[in-house]
Amino acid sequence: MPAALRLAQVADGTVRLTFIGHSTFLIETAGGLKIATDYNDYLRPPVTPDLVTMNKAHNTHYSNAPDPGIGQILRGWNPAGGPVQHDVTALDTRIRNITTNIRDFGGGTEYDANSIFVFETAALCIAHLGHLHHRLTKEHLAALGKVDVVLVPVDGSYTLNTDGMVEVLAEINAPLMIPMHYFGPSTLERFLDKVRARYEVVRSETPT
Repeated sequence: MPAALRLAQVADGTVRLTFIGHSTFLIETAGGLKIATDYNDYLRPPVTPDLVTMNKAHNTHYSNAPDPGIGQILRGWNPAGGPVQHDVTALDTRIRNITTNIRDFGGGTEYDANSIFVFETAALCIAHLGHLHHRLTKEHLAALGKVDVVLVPVDGSYTLNTDGMVEVLAEINAPLMIPMHYFGPSTLERFLDKVRARYEVVRSETPT
């Protein structure tokens, strides 16, 4: 883990967001809650989260052997089939989901097999798009509501293509967008080249 990662107390009225890798972020709130997104067996935060979210498109987005110290696991799909609905409050954070579809390995569609997870804390709304495979409908956008920070997959192949993802970002219209789920610098730069004409691109020297 980068040495810049600090696990000090989060100040009141703020939230700390740290990129762990791929599509995993550590979200730390002022109330002391630690959340890991797309928790898996390959990239894990340096602390045991209190709550984790998972998606099922690939095994880099879920775990079959989660840390037993995790208090709550929210899966973005229903193992029994059909949609899954989460709307829970943990300490100072509300966590809810909006289901989307994914392509299966045979070229078909698995309905409601991915979730956009939304985290509301410190008067901010953070949306993790998960393994998004398609444009969002008006119903999806209405369910999302106003988003302040969007965590967006930008690989352009395993998830939605780059042009489609840029349009999704325009529709969500969040003031801060953080790219994830890219496979090396060239993949990231391809996405950034697409958005530079529309958005300011700022690079951080730390993952937090």
